[in-house]
Amino acid sequence: MASSKLGFQLGFNKLRHWGVLGLLCSTLPMNSVRSETIVPIADVSQARSVPLPPDSVCMGAEVLTLDHPDVQSLQSLIRQYELNLPATWSLDGPTITRFEFTQALVWVTQQEITFKPADQQRLAKLIERYQNSRLNDNQPGGPVGKLKQFGARPSPTGAMPAPLMPTPITPPMPAGSIGMPAPANIRTNQMPIGRTPNPMPQPEPNEEPWRTPQQPGNTEGYSPIDENPFLRPASNPLSTFSIDVDTASYSNVRRMITEGTTPPKDAVRLEEFINYFPYNYAKPQGDQPFSVNTGVTAAPWNPQHKLVRIGLQGQQLATPPPSNLVFLLDVSGSMNAPNKLPLLKQSVCLLVQQLSAQDKVSIVVYAGNAGLVLPPTSGDQKQKIMAAIDQIEAGGSTAGGEGIELAYKQAQSAFLKDGNNRVILATDGDFNVGPSSDGELVRMIEAKRDRGIFLTVLGFGTGNYKDSKMEQLADKGNGNYAYIDTIGEAKKVLGEDLRGTLFTIAKDVKIQVEFNPAKVQAYRLIGYENRALRDQDFNDDRKDAGEIGAGHRVTALYEIVPTGVNDVKIPAIDPLKYQKVDPAVNAASGIASDSDELMQVKLRYKAPNSDTSQLIAKAIVDRVSDADPDTQFASSVALFGMILRDSEYKGQAGIPDVLRLATAGQADDRNGYRSEFMRIVKQYDRLEDTKKPQ
Repeated sequence: MASSKLGFQLGFNKLRHWGVLGLLCSTLPMNSVRSETIVPIADVSQARSVPLPPDSVCMGAEVLTLDHPDVQSLQSLIRQYELNLPATWSLDGPTITRFEFTQALVWVTQQEITFKPADQQRLAKLIERYQNSRLNDNQPGGPVGKLKQFGARPSPTGAMPAPLMPTPITPPMPAGSIGMPAPANIRTNQMPIGRTPNPMPQPEPNEEPWRTPQQPGNTEGYSPIDENPFLRPASNPLSTFSIDVDTASYSNVRRMITEGTTPPKDAVRLEEFINYFPYNYAKPQGDQPFSVNTGVTAAPWNPQHKLVRIGLQGQQLATPPPSNLVFLLDVSGSMNAPNKLPLLKQSVCLLVQQLSAQDKVSIVVYAGNAGLVLPPTSGDQKQKIMAAIDQIEAGGSTAGGEGIELAYKQAQSAFLKDGNNRVILATDGDFNVGPSSDGELVRMIEAKRDRGIFLTVLGFGTGNYKDSKMEQLADKGNGNYAYIDTIGEAKKVLGEDLRGTLFTIAKDVKIQVEFNPAKVQAYRLIGYENRALRDQDFNDDRKDAGEIGAGHRVTALYEIVPTGVNDVKIPAIDPLKYQKVDPAVNAASGIASDSDELMQVKLRYKAPNSDTSQLIAKAIVDRVSDADPDTQFASSVALFGMILRDSEYKGQAGIPDVLRLATAGQADDRNGYRSEFMRIVKQYDRLEDTKKPQ
């Protein structure tokens, strides 16, 4: 039986190549602009009634349901030929965008497999349907020639349909990125699925043309993290911290593992790992903006210890308020890479799809100068907004401070008194603040925050990524911070998590825990190191803290050493001379030592438009129960983070324990996030195996 091998001869080197969806960007050079000038966009004023071109970057934001015949056809081929999609790609969620579908289709076409003739025809039809007219390649040995093997029909003009991917001219971009090839463990040359792509000699292009010869190869920046130690309640009875709903650390580390790189320890923030995943917490009752869910189980990495989970569930909004959004897009030269500006534009398109006529959208860009691309525009003029997005291109140096000032000016001009006013900064973080210092920039963001304009930060890219600066800006701006490494992550952050991302229901949320020394010999907060507050800050309404959005979930874990267990080294202090405590009574609270209370949790929060906090208090009883699936999964994620950090607190636990807990806690995985986590863990395990002496 005649057969052909399907493949576009794509190489698998270290970092980047122009993926199909990156090349879908319909970009035109952007004129140099002065601050507050309008960047000329051709025909944008008429874009509301004019359909977007078929190769528009925003066309990929179209959502396909899983029962779509094309999706089912591709899924059946994947099952039939026993192909395993790369770790960060999933067709498991309730919907799939055109971006994601095309990405998966490209990947299937790259596998060195002998397809049956009928399946070749199925693939050829899908290729025709999802092709891009601008990606013509009529070279004899090029991708179009490959399509002829599958019976691809000529277009009405007589030309062969354009391929999904041109012959590459640069090395592959990080795995999981838009329209990129199946990820190998790139530095180990191991395919996660055990298959080898078609090899092809690669040129040695300048992978990062924006980088000067004097610049070091990797300038990514992360703030140092000193893990929380075990503390004694006798000398440290209170644990106080600000809640955190950021997720950037998990998706950024996932990107590194998918690339085949061991992440630096300081890139791993355990609270952001844990809070990346949704958990099934009870909904809030009455007029409280969130519920408090608690539980006590045995610590899986040390059964003699206890693991206490504190979970907050934000209230959903039946009718979200209108939004005044200003997209502040970094278009400097450092964004000139497929996993930066092209992915950024595709991500913004996904958010635009969610907007209504009550919403207002502005677009500000910054490079050498800042410029206004789109003045405040109604959210129902989607084609006008997308046409503006389509024509943005990277180039020039970076003047981030000037761009932020202009973005806040636009947000103030369209301010909605009873709405959500927010600047959304999308960047790799590699920017200079211009004439202003970092301190002045932070103070400006804080001042705008106090006037009701919040800041969300979206991170993109590799090599020069400035995580520490971006986390600080989002923290000071009462916003959240996410890292977008794939179009799937963009869909999660700006599609599925949209309400929680944009609509704040409680601000300056602080947690303070008091431990009963009769029950607790020592305790340790897992993560939240850079969210620690002084104990007196809990009652100080002037102190800034974290925000909870509509539907947001926040989880914190404490590891408890029960009284009488002496298996860890706990910092000791000399006996106190003047502080006399009756051993039968906790003097601070008046609670008898025979009480069954393990600890008391107090929370303070403010309504979005209030400057006065409210208090919630709840006691946690010392009653150990079997871990529910959510607790098992959260502990699995925490343990994986401790392994990545090579934490002294992980004990003898290893990757098999992570996978055992994750399997037990997989439960309802409607969006496929937990399955993806397990694939990432396995990929990391394979990566570490390659480093062991053979």
